[in-house]
Amino acid sequence: MCLGVPGEVIEITPNPLGMTMGKASFGGIIKEICLAYMPDIAVGDYTIVHVGFAISRIDEASAQETLRTFAELGLLEEGLAELRASDEAAEAEELAGPTFGRSA
Repeated sequence: MCLGVPGEVIEITPNPLGMTMGKASFGGIIKEICLAYMPDIAVGDYTIVHVGFAISRIDEASAQETLRTFAELGLLEEGLAELRASDEAAEAEELAGPTFGRSA
């Protein structure tokens, strides 16, 4: 199941091509996100992130309430596990280096 998950914007990295990127914290897991759809977002704001894209701003109380509800439904651990797994896969890919001449 794909859910939009609230995260706190902790870093914004402007890009001259318009694809502003940033980092958000999801229960302590830090992920890179695309902020192109949210040009006025600021560090410290909360946003709903879906498939890596910030799609709307929400207030902190709503973010915390949503996270509590996800936790009660057992969805939060599932979502955080997916985030951890994607981090581990990216780390393994970095360690493996380029795949030139190898089957991927």
